[in-house]
Amino acid sequence: MRKTALFALSLALCAFCFASGSRAQSTTGRLDFLARVTPTGARSEPVREFTFYILTKSYTEIVKEMEDKDPIPPRDEFIDTLKVSPELKAWLKEHEILDLTMPDVDKAITPDDVMHVPEFKAAYERSNSGGVTDGFPKPKYNDAEKAEHPDKYEKHKEEYIAALKKFVQTHPQTIAGMELELDAVNPQKKWAALESQQHKRIQRTAPDTAQIKFMVAKADTDLEGHASISGLVPGSYWISTLNLNAASGDMRLRWDVPILIQAGQSVRVELTNLNAIDAHGEKP
Repeated sequence: MRKTALFALSLALCAFCFASGSRAQSTTGRLDFLARVTPTGARSEPVREFTFYILTKSYTEIVKEMEDKDPIPPRDEFIDTLKVSPELKAWLKEHEILDLTMPDVDKAITPDDVMHVPEFKAAYERSNSGGVTDGFPKPKYNDAEKAEHPDKYEKHKEEYIAALKKFVQTHPQTIAGMELELDAVNPQKKWAALESQQHKRIQRTAPDTAQIKFMVAKADTDLEGHASISGLVPGSYWISTLNLNAASGDMRLRWDVPILIQAGQSVRVELTNLNAIDAHGEKP
């Protein structure tokens, strides 16, 4: 009788363990994916031996949140830090322009701007003086006259300013090309440097943040570009390459593809050019 009871208990325990295992297995899902890159005008190639990360948040969103926490200054605040005249600062803010050397920026500069903004006036003079432009007024004053005959210097200077103002108003087309003389005071260089520094900071730290806070699994593709991950808790995930590029020919691709894992089911995803991010113009 005792043996019979023990045998029955053993069967019950085995059945319990089997049932528990079945329930545990059914509460998770599986992901199978295949990654391929198709170069322009060529056949698709498998993404071989490449690490993919399964995240609980979009990597693009992770990067955006990090940028929001480590922002570059607002444009107006940035302009206030520039070592240029107050007149130029006001002009930059009013016109929402930072690149003074971009094509057609001269079309935004009026004759009044030339006379009012010291940097524009100097650039206009350099662009048109030295016999480059017919009839361009020449100043009659110089530093020696300023020291020896200050009154005459001021008179000649006022005459030149009046003649210059009349000339630029009469010949507004002579403003064209003066942007080539604004490179030394162009704010775009400093602004681009700030953006580049922020980009490098995010590129350096975002992959670690993604893996430490949001990664639930990772897998390396085989020689056919295939990988699989099992035991995923049901929920929303993203298949990500972080800031790493899958390259083939002229293509440089990254993936940040949303997926939904359901209990007891296997999800199959094909990663291709169609659901990839073009890494040529993408942030980290």
